[in-house]
Amino acid sequence: MTLDANIPQVADPKASIAEERKAPSFPIRELTYWLDGDKKVTELKEQIMLELERDPLWRVSDHPNLTLAETRERAMKKIRRLADQATSRPLEETMVRMSIISVVDPGFWTRFGVHFGLFFGALQGQASPAQLAYWMEKGAFTMQGVTGCFGMTELGHGSNVAGLETIATFDPNTDEFIVHSPTITATKWWIGGAAHTATHCAVYAQLLVGGKRYGTKTFVVQLRDTQTFELMPGVNIGDLGKKMGRDQIDNGWIRFTHVRIPRSHMLMKHTKVMRSGEVIEPPLAQLAYGALIQGRVSMVSDSANVAKRALTIATRYASVRRQFSDGTPGALESKLIDYPIHQHRLLPLMAQTFAMIFAAREMNTSYMQLMSQLNELGDSKGAAVDAAIKNLKETHATSAGLKAFCTWMCLNIIDQCRQSLGGHGYSAYTGLSQAYSDFAVHCTWEGDNTILTLQCGRYLVATALDALKGQPLPENLAYLKDAIKSGMVLETKPFSGKSAAEVSSLAALKAAWSSVAANAIVNAVRDFKAGVAKGLSKDNAYEFSSASRLHAARMHTYTYLLHRFVAQVEQSPAALRPILTLLAQLFGAHSAVQHSGEFLQAGFYSGAQIEALKVFVNDACAQIRKDAVPLTDAFDYSDYIINSPLGRYDGDVYEKYFELVTSLNPQKPVPYFDSLIRPLLERTNESQPGPELEIDQE
Repeated sequence: MTLDANIPQVADPKASIAEERKAPSFPIRELTYWLDGDKKVTELKEQIMLELERDPLWRVSDHPNLTLAETRERAMKKIRRLADQATSRPLEETMVRMSIISVVDPGFWTRFGVHFGLFFGALQGQASPAQLAYWMEKGAFTMQGVTGCFGMTELGHGSNVAGLETIATFDPNTDEFIVHSPTITATKWWIGGAAHTATHCAVYAQLLVGGKRYGTKTFVVQLRDTQTFELMPGVNIGDLGKKMGRDQIDNGWIRFTHVRIPRSHMLMKHTKVMRSGEVIEPPLAQLAYGALIQGRVSMVSDSANVAKRALTIATRYASVRRQFSDGTPGALESKLIDYPIHQHRLLPLMAQTFAMIFAAREMNTSYMQLMSQLNELGDSKGAAVDAAIKNLKETHATSAGLKAFCTWMCLNIIDQCRQSLGGHGYSAYTGLSQAYSDFAVHCTWEGDNTILTLQCGRYLVATALDALKGQPLPENLAYLKDAIKSGMVLETKPFSGKSAAEVSSLAALKAAWSSVAANAIVNAVRDFKAGVAKGLSKDNAYEFSSASRLHAARMHTYTYLLHRFVAQVEQSPAALRPILTLLAQLFGAHSAVQHSGEFLQAGFYSGAQIEALKVFVNDACAQIRKDAVPLTDAFDYSDYIINSPLGRYDGDVYEKYFELVTSLNPQKPVPYFDSLIRPLLERTNESQPGPELEIDQE
């Protein structure tokens, strides 16, 4: 049989993706080691991925077909398995394992992390040494006798922790606290682990002693009897049921009705309540919140890791999926990745992902240094405390901005990658629809993104005002020096270069983004001062300038991302520097084009220079396209981790997609055929006669 020459040839998808790996411009394995930190981490990661893949308990391909109950039960089986592993293996191994699990099964990662990250993290960060030892002996670390949850959010309060309504009243007669939910809005809400799992809760409540409030503190409250699992007296708990995503975690609500706990169950590393009722508060109460930054820091890393998976799926699929040809009879259709518009669709997202990877690395280092500094303070006073507070404020603000913009960025990356799959992206079996639903909560928990952005913006304004009074600028805000010298009046300094190469150099892009960020902060300070001039209080003046504060935080965070990206490029091995430089340039240039109005307003780039940046973005996408698949290979996620037939390493997308869908959805008789479909098909259109009327009988 002879094929019609006019019918397009059908390409072998495996051969199509193999073509992409023939001549990478960089050593793939060396980039993997650089991204992971070193060769040992990569080898450990690969070992853990293989262990998970071969463990039947960690099967993930059937997740879309599980019921809510099945999903939760499987997650609990994994907790039983991992609890012993996590507490018996080296910390470094556990951290790598959890970073992989956060991509494989984010709902389980949350359920497990509620105990070890939030509950036990609260103990580590806020318990005194004696209290921590007590709870360790009770089994809080090993999950033997104690499973914990984290009771901060209430039905009526989330981001405003200072406004929480739950009350803990000290009773000097019995040396106890009485924990109580006085209103419906004081009900603890969205508490992970509360519905089915937790025996204890780290409850955030207003401390009330002798009729005086001392702010929100943390109390360990037992929820269930550890032997019978019955609810403790005065504790009511319910299940919040089905959610948008992460159904592995049993979120619930908790109400307390005059629940008594020993005085020693208030965590007293910072604020202390004596037997006499005397309250001893730390010189600087904000030190207690240093440990809460950890969640935000981890979400920057998680954003990078999840984005890597989404881009691997979308890029590999774009390299085997073919649509349309040049019209030549019998010619192969073109790969999606060969279309310039598809390159524009995916490759700037690739650059964003690398920016997040390097920002996460920097943020983790900063956080560890901060916690070391805080732990070494002890009863120190003076310069040591002042330095710690300054570092705490800077780390808090930076982590707040990064958490907000990296999670927003990642959520957009997931959805853009999903859309790039066409109709297949809507399938639950191709991996990105559920990824979107699971990741969306990152934009809300651990601080609503808009609120965190405003906190970052407030820090920027306050730091600029302090600098005007002579305080030194932190390194991350060194670009404000000229503005401070001029009394927050920036002089326009147009860039002189004209060509695409000149306007897109890393030096030019760093200067450009610094100029834009400085301009945004100057405007935010101006709006704050305008509010004060109107007679507004300090807090209300900050609210008056909220829009410009949010914008300043956005520009500052993009600037931070670019500066950290460039710093990592400069430290990278020589063989990797060309591709990483190009990615850093694409990140800075594409982001500048997306915010071109800001650069024109700041007077750094002209309209013609913005057009030159667009030319560079086109050229950079065309260059990076040649390395698109090798770059995703360097992320080093196995097919098991990718968990999408469209993102397979070997490119065999269609066969494996068909096999997965048909194996999980075998042909069966339609269960409602006789009850619904048959009556629909066999119904008649004859009208039924009505009753005989008396008037018709006359």
